[in-house]
Amino acid sequence: MHFKWWETRMVAIHEERRDQKSRGRRISSAFCLLSPAFFLFSAVWLAGCAGAPGQLFPVPDGGFTVQFFKDPVQVAELSFTDLDGNTLMTSDLSGKVTLVNFWATWCGPCRQEIPDLIKLQERYPDHLQVIGVSVDEGSVDNVRKFGAEHGMNYPIVMATPEITRQFPGITAIPTGFVLDPDARIVQRHVGLMNPNVLEQETRSLAALPANVTVETIENTKEIELADAAHATAIPGLDLSKLTPAQKERALERLNEERCVCSCTLTIAQCRINDAACLFSLPMAEHVVTDVTGS
Repeated sequence: MHFKWWETRMVAIHEERRDQKSRGRRISSAFCLLSPAFFLFSAVWLAGCAGAPGQLFPVPDGGFTVQFFKDPVQVAELSFTDLDGNTLMTSDLSGKVTLVNFWATWCGPCRQEIPDLIKLQERYPDHLQVIGVSVDEGSVDNVRKFGAEHGMNYPIVMATPEITRQFPGITAIPTGFVLDPDARIVQRHVGLMNPNVLEQETRSLAALPANVTVETIENTKEIELADAAHATAIPGLDLSKLTPAQKERALERLNEERCVCSCTLTIAQCRINDAACLFSLPMAEHVVTDVTGS
């Protein structure tokens, strides 16, 4: 009786194993038929992912709007020599979106935006090139030390007459000029950079996937100095006779101290937004006198 049960059980096990092998062959055959297409799709998908970096900053569900100048200005052949002696030509930027960013070590908003620029440069090395143009008038070594301490992973160059001629109208910092892959100025940002805006501009200009709407605007943006920008030139005030250290200190105070004309603006903001103000100019002159000790 026990032998009969065992014989019946062995037959059942044998048939079960045969069915499993048969199913395994069918699954294996189907996989073999599908695997070339599957791996081809995977390769294409992974290649696409490699060529289109994921976004750093979130985009609203309804999408995003970026604005570019209707008539972009072509930048002439220009050389940028960084603090390590490396030279970057405008022609070297072909095919990439470029941000030429004017800044200074003493500028609060400039320091605030640096971490985001570092992240964007790291995320888009094949599509974006940030160039930091320092307008510091003091020691170059101080600028070099600042860049190293803050881990700035993009070229830092000192402002020159050749550079400022190509990017005119620097009355406040930070000011960033966005260049398309053909080295044309398509946008200018005055004040603290919104990293979300720069990322979407980069993705749009570099033809990367982006949920954005593009608008064209006239290249006649009026400059009104906001809290997120520090003036480098004050209407009616001559800073040319100050030493670099004195000028830096004067600009810091002019961008921090408030005008008393009830405008709630800083002295620098009031001078730029309303040069007819009767209070801001004497206050600005007092700051310069106090800084120079004259």
